[in-house]
Amino acid sequence: MEQTQSDSVMDARDYKTTLNLPQTEFPMRANSALREPDFQARWDAMGLYEKIQARRVSAPTFMLHDGPPYLSSPNIHIGHALNRILKDIVVKYRSLNGFRAPFVPGYDCHGLPIEHAVLRDVEGGRHAMSPIDLRTKCRAFAQKNLEGQQLKFRRLGGLADWDRPYLTMDPAFEAKQVEVFGEMVQKGFIYRGLKPVYWCPTCETALAEAEIEYVEDFVSPSIYVKFPLKMTSQAMVATLARIPETVNLVIWTTTPWTLPANLGIAVHPKLKYQVIRTKEHGYLMVAADLLSAFTEATSITGEVVEEFFGSELEMLQAQHPFLPRTSLVILGDHVTAEAGTGLVHTAPGHGVEDFEVGRKYNLPVFAPVNPQGIFTEEAGALVAGLRYSKANPIITKRLADTGFLIHESDLQHSYAHCWRCHKPVIYRGTEQWFASVDGFRQAAIDAIHGVKWIPQSGEKRIENMVSQRSDWCISRQRTWGVPIPIFYCVKDQTPLMTPETIEAVRARFAVEGSDAWWRLDTSELLPAGAKCEKCGGTEFRKEQDIMDVWFDSGSSHAAVLDTRDGLSWPADLYIEGTDQYRGWFQSSLLTAVSTRGTAPYRTVITHGFVLDEQGRKMSKSLGNVIEPSKVIDQYGADILRLWVTSVDYNNDVRISDNILKQMAEIYRKIRNTARFMLSNLYDYDRTNDAVPFENLPELERFALHRLSTVLSDITEALENYEFFRFYQLIQNYCVVDLSSFYFDLRKDTLYADAAKSHTRRAAQTVLDIILSALARAISPVLSHLAEDIWQHMPAGAPATASSVFLTDWPQAQNDWKDEQLEQKWTRAVDWRNVALKALEEARQGKLIGASLEARVRLQPGDEGMDSALRMWSSSELAQMFIVSQVVVDPLSSNPAAPLQVVVERADGEKCQRCWVYSPSVGESREHPSLCQRCCEVVVR
Repeated sequence: MEQTQSDSVMDARDYKTTLNLPQTEFPMRANSALREPDFQARWDAMGLYEKIQARRVSAPTFMLHDGPPYLSSPNIHIGHALNRILKDIVVKYRSLNGFRAPFVPGYDCHGLPIEHAVLRDVEGGRHAMSPIDLRTKCRAFAQKNLEGQQLKFRRLGGLADWDRPYLTMDPAFEAKQVEVFGEMVQKGFIYRGLKPVYWCPTCETALAEAEIEYVEDFVSPSIYVKFPLKMTSQAMVATLARIPETVNLVIWTTTPWTLPANLGIAVHPKLKYQVIRTKEHGYLMVAADLLSAFTEATSITGEVVEEFFGSELEMLQAQHPFLPRTSLVILGDHVTAEAGTGLVHTAPGHGVEDFEVGRKYNLPVFAPVNPQGIFTEEAGALVAGLRYSKANPIITKRLADTGFLIHESDLQHSYAHCWRCHKPVIYRGTEQWFASVDGFRQAAIDAIHGVKWIPQSGEKRIENMVSQRSDWCISRQRTWGVPIPIFYCVKDQTPLMTPETIEAVRARFAVEGSDAWWRLDTSELLPAGAKCEKCGGTEFRKEQDIMDVWFDSGSSHAAVLDTRDGLSWPADLYIEGTDQYRGWFQSSLLTAVSTRGTAPYRTVITHGFVLDEQGRKMSKSLGNVIEPSKVIDQYGADILRLWVTSVDYNNDVRISDNILKQMAEIYRKIRNTARFMLSNLYDYDRTNDAVPFENLPELERFALHRLSTVLSDITEALENYEFFRFYQLIQNYCVVDLSSFYFDLRKDTLYADAAKSHTRRAAQTVLDIILSALARAISPVLSHLAEDIWQHMPAGAPATASSVFLTDWPQAQNDWKDEQLEQKWTRAVDWRNVALKALEEARQGKLIGASLEARVRLQPGDEGMDSALRMWSSSELAQMFIVSQVVVDPLSSNPAAPLQVVVERADGEKCQRCWVYSPSVGESREHPSLCQRCCEVVVR
């Protein structure tokens, strides 16, 4: 039929305006570096953290206690970011899921690193300043760094009680710490003793194990030395009677400077020791199991002439090689046949094992080295006045000159260094205050077994540390910290530390802070009538040492959880790096068990360190340091937060520019998923347009079933702190379930069906449900994106909360779950994948361009497949495959596969509105270029 002019005009009509094209003010680009601070400012202005707490005021409490980062710098590193983001994810999830989950950030303010930084430019060091002046400068330094760290932590997007962080230098905290100390005193766990401790001669203070770092490529002298045996045992004299010369015990050491303090030689009672006759050095005694290693190391060989068990050598004496005294041969189970000679040089003032074994034989704790590492006169004329490290070559030369040196070489090994000055440390016997771990060790181990450790290997790790550790040295010879609240009688030096004196100090600190210790006289600090318990004296002097900073942070469970309104003890969760097994986890455990008999935490999670893409430690010299601030400036905080969930944080994790680019791409896909939903809800109102569940089409009900499954899996992942599963689930859901499937199938309905049609409103109803659930589900991680989505949500009842964080965690409704529907649609998805592959092959073969140009013929290969396909209409299958037509052929008589797919050109013409090919195009006189469906829409 010949077209009229009117028909031509209508045929050329622009039908684009009749489509329901996407509309949204939700930005396509996140522009995170600029927009995230706006969200954070809004949260601050509306008092969001306080509103969250008020909303959950009657809810059960979930208490995550923050381990305080150290205020030695105003900056934070990528490990800090990992730690705080993990904590924030937990707190936000628990708050959404019905708990009152307050989070009080904390900061460690005292200690050597801050004092060291303040004194760096002070001529004369700490001795040139009064304690109060030094403490004032340290406090100002810590306060400045606090402000810097607070800003950077807040920029990560965390919600916390930022205006009221806990600080270990606050008077209330210091007072509670003194109270914890006093409780340990009353239980008999605090004592003063002379024993070797880690000592930094550069910083002039004792150090805790957690303040030690190990340098792997340290070079030490390795020497073998002769100690001539003195015939003081009649039995030994008889046994060695046929040996014409002196027998020399051979020791091996990498610390020649400790030889002036040698008082003994330890042997294992069950090891065999052999005397060999050598040409160069006469008769030498070494352990039989180490003889070959000794020969290889020294190139000295000899004939074995006698053999003894170590137990036969006990109480023999050997002549010191350059001092006028003897060394006692003692038995020690710590002696092994793994290295050296099996005869261990023992200096009780310079080693823990030496001290322990020496104590059994009443050997004195002799350490002739002063706090600066300078030898005293007691060390002998050879080295007196020298720094210990300068003595090694002098001692070695003396041994060589006098014939006592058997062999010398260099040994590269791991060696302990100070965590702050990075200089080598030594063991040095000094009088210190200790917490007697022996007094509550078993209780601490029992408490460990009552805690959930993630990963589980952490339980054994900290148990081994606690079971093997020595008593805790809690005194430090510094100024910036909480003083040890003990007084000494001037007359007889007896310590005074009664409940009354400690309480008087605690009460004073609570009001004035610990500066009062240096500012006030003893009489002003002590309670009235204080007397020495030994002599009755009334004149006292104050202890000058401060407490170990690990005692500060280790008391935080009491100083924070016990004293802050709304907090509770013990904590439900601690999260810190793996280095805190010997640090904060342990110091918190020891203070809690010694005072309360139980652990201060119910669950402990540890995370690894952050490495570069090649698995290397970050170092300025390598140029591989990635700073959180630079990442945020380039990508925004949400990308950093997403990265945290992408890694298995229980192990060391990797980050790089390439990894961050991958995160940015995943973020973009999640954002675009949300944007698609928002852009198709521009004309939707929950109150008037929502379709009841029972009236939803099958595809929409399947979409809600998938949502329910995903929500259950995400909830389980967050409950178990498996954040990498969250990352995998959200990514897969947005990309596969939504973008590649549901959105793909429903685009035609959303764009081309009548705006108020049942099918479109049903799809919009499900998009609204999914979007609301997705925004809340991602909010603990992608906090800024979730808030951005929430502020663009469609209107309607129930009223949208002013923030996504003032809502509840999305819960799957029971009627959404339909296992039979899942089986049906899962099978259909498999068909779809087969069809999509065939369509791609047809596209590559130039048979079709777009998939709507195609007709798909399906041939079932068996009766089950045939029966399953007949459950679907042709239009439903066409919609699933995004083609114009689908034909289901009869059952194949000789199938090559369960389902065969043939792609053909579609029948009919292309509809100019929906682009579907249909024989109905041209049937309408008014709209000859439209299909029947589109004609019905545009005439409404």
